[in-house]
Amino acid sequence: MTNHEFYMELALKNAQAMKGQTDPNPLVGSVIVNDNRIVGVGAHLKAGEPHAEIHAIRMAGDKAQGGTIYVTLEPCSHHGRTGPCALAIVEAGIKKVIIATLDPNPIVSGRGVKILEEAGIEVVVGICEEASRKMNEVFNKYIVKNTPFVTLKAGITLDGKIATHSSDSKWITSEEARHDVHQLRNEHMAILAGVNTVIADNPELTTRIPNGRNPIRIILDSTLKIPLDRKVITDKSADTWIFTSENFDTEKKSLVESMGISVFPTSGQKHVNPIEVLKTLGEKGISSLLIEGGGTINAAFLENKLIDKAIIYIAPKLIGGQYAPTFLEGSGIDKMADAVELEDTDIIKIGKDFKFVGYPRYKN
Repeated sequence: MTNHEFYMELALKNAQAMKGQTDPNPLVGSVIVNDNRIVGVGAHLKAGEPHAEIHAIRMAGDKAQGGTIYVTLEPCSHHGRTGPCALAIVEAGIKKVIIATLDPNPIVSGRGVKILEEAGIEVVVGICEEASRKMNEVFNKYIVKNTPFVTLKAGITLDGKIATHSSDSKWITSEEARHDVHQLRNEHMAILAGVNTVIADNPELTTRIPNGRNPIRIILDSTLKIPLDRKVITDKSADTWIFTSENFDTEKKSLVESMGISVFPTSGQKHVNPIEVLKTLGEKGISSLLIEGGGTINAAFLENKLIDKAIIYIAPKLIGGQYAPTFLEGSGIDKMADAVELEDTDIIKIGKDFKFVGYPRYKN
């Protein structure tokens, strides 16, 4: 490992520690080094607050002069709720800037580097580039496409079931795996489930970890049949948004809205249009969505090529039964050659279970 990689990995760790706090902004970390000593460190803590470079420069003070700054993402060049970090680096007298990756937004990519180079600062780009890109996979999609990064989460048995034929599903996975799911919820801006799950399980869809944040609850309900006593309607623990089809109950819509719930009709004839769901969420600033649906919901998003990442918790249990529900239903595919392959996969043991992570690669 080179010195550049060592300091950049430290910056990446600082950034990663803020996961779930900065959205829709990216995760960014920064380290300032002078005379082979770390004199400043920083991370972006929350949207609207100072960026990582500013925190590091403030910590370093006069020791930033003539130093090297490591940043996990190209310093910004525009005036937003905070000033341009590229100019702050110039004003601090820093002589060298090491950047993991350029800004993914094609409109502004390279502008920060241009400001630095025009000021006579040496710039190096590409140190730990892949790690930085993966850390900001949510931001990288959202800033370019203005739709949320979609993660499908499921807890299944070894034979792919999410419940028995009698709909008993508590609990398929271990307590350790369920705790990990709550961490996932904490890291996402919104969580999605179908109305049948809400009716059958009456879930809270909240985050139950210390100081966790509750995501906005997205419910797909094509006719607005949701009972008004469900927790997602009554508990007020988090905002609840219901997406419906053209075939919704108008009187029920008014009643639900009077209880503080937002209702969004889509153009679907019988079912909610998932493409319109993501478009609306993006327009409302939602950069990340965690799907915790049943087999029909999951299949609808997969068949429309809308899932960016899959996290499957696999319990070493067997249920069997042709009527026991699976986590992917829908119409399915005709030929094995058309199966959706998951790439860049990883398997982690959690308690008695296995956490599988992969990225769908869709065929055109």
